[in-house]
Amino acid sequence: METKKSNKALSLLRIVGWLEGLSLIALVGVAVPLKYLYNKPEATKEVGMAHGMLFIVYSLLLFLVAYQLKWTFKRTVLGFIASFIPFGTFWAEFKLFRDDSSFSQ
Repeated sequence: METKKSNKALSLLRIVGWLEGLSLIALVGVAVPLKYLYNKPEATKEVGMAHGMLFIVYSLLLFLVAYQLKWTFKRTVLGFIASFIPFGTFWAEFKLFRDDSSFSQ
């Protein structure tokens, strides 16, 4: 049974997942091309720092929620791997982080 505390953590994970996913897309799709195609290395500094911080928060929240909700190892690892793939955290939001998910708790 989910507690109020785990509901808040899961909601926060879902929000941070979206932000982390957007920051990865901005890093790979905008900042890196600016750095290498237009010689603008400062683009990756700001976006990279934001993405790095969001990645750390996402990872910590993922493991906290996995512990609180007693997620399977498979579900937790898939959530972690999703953070390395562009659009992966969006997939995780719809396939892993919802109550109606086909993955067992």
